[in-house]
Amino acid sequence: MAEMLINQTMSTTKRTHFQVPSLPAFRTMNYRRNYVKILNSLNGSVQIEEASRNLKVAYQGAPGAYSEFAAKTACPESVTIPCRAVINVISAIETGRADLAILAVESTMEGTAVRNYDLLLQRDLCIVQEINLFVQYCLLAMPGVTKSELKRVISHPMALAHCGRSLAELGLDHEAVDDTAGAVELLLSNRMLDTAAIASTRAAALYGLDVLAHGLQDESWNVTRFLILSKNNPKIAKKRKIRVKTSMVVAHHSGTLDVLLKVLSTFSSRKISLTKLEVNSSIDNNGPVKVLDAHEGGSVKEYPSVLYVDFEGSIDDQKVKDAIAELSKLPVYVRILGCYSADPTIYGLQ
Repeated sequence: MAEMLINQTMSTTKRTHFQVPSLPAFRTMNYRRNYVKILNSLNGSVQIEEASRNLKVAYQGAPGAYSEFAAKTACPESVTIPCRAVINVISAIETGRADLAILAVESTMEGTAVRNYDLLLQRDLCIVQEINLFVQYCLLAMPGVTKSELKRVISHPMALAHCGRSLAELGLDHEAVDDTAGAVELLLSNRMLDTAAIASTRAAALYGLDVLAHGLQDESWNVTRFLILSKNNPKIAKKRKIRVKTSMVVAHHSGTLDVLLKVLSTFSSRKISLTKLEVNSSIDNNGPVKVLDAHEGGSVKEYPSVLYVDFEGSIDDQKVKDAIAELSKLPVYVRILGCYSADPTIYGLQ
């Protein structure tokens, strides 16, 4: 049994290990909530603080992208800032153009977005919230265009990959662009009557396009996990308690199996539930994994392997403090990426 668990954990960085909440937790996105969630830990809980309505959240993509919907779900009254690439999202928060940034890090179909995690490891940013979004891909076209008139489809590479079977059945060529909403913008600006885009129904409504097909994804249950990042820990307001999750990375130069077993035993002995345990090695990463060490002047160090660990509980819990202290005695570098609300809800776009 232990061998099976180890093999499943170490198999590939493309495997997702976060637990998807049950179907009854699914909720549609509601823009009418009049608060902004900014979350941090205090005495084993996470608190909600009301923030100004001009809070700025950077996301990757054009208006109408799934990342923007996720940002608006978490911060309904915020001002969203579109960015061409993920690195630009990070830059926006580091330079002060944005207060928060949102990144897609996992999906039930694709697994972990390793590059986004790597960027997080190299920056002095902390996770302050997570949001799970149900993603349904639709086929969008210019008004009046029918399926029979289409010759190709454009969208984000991940969206195209998620809809492989549907595209094969349609018999259409496909071409990758920067993001789903960017595909819609391209379609509209060039009045492409022989081309469709894969995006959301809300993107169709925003840009005035027709929806020719719903649910193009190969797997009907398609959930993406987003992390909201902050440059500084937000102020804490003493309000109602919420369940807490903590994310950390364990970087090391020693044998991965030994460190993995030690992490498992350290948390298991204290009955701390892990929600994610994943290996990212230099082989999978095409080079060493770079991790910012905030304790040594902000230097970036290279490691042959790191473990991504998510667990239930706060860094203020005594048993969590004891677990981290035990791991820190090993020849490893432990960095807390964030302590934030564990929201079980899966939000939809309808």
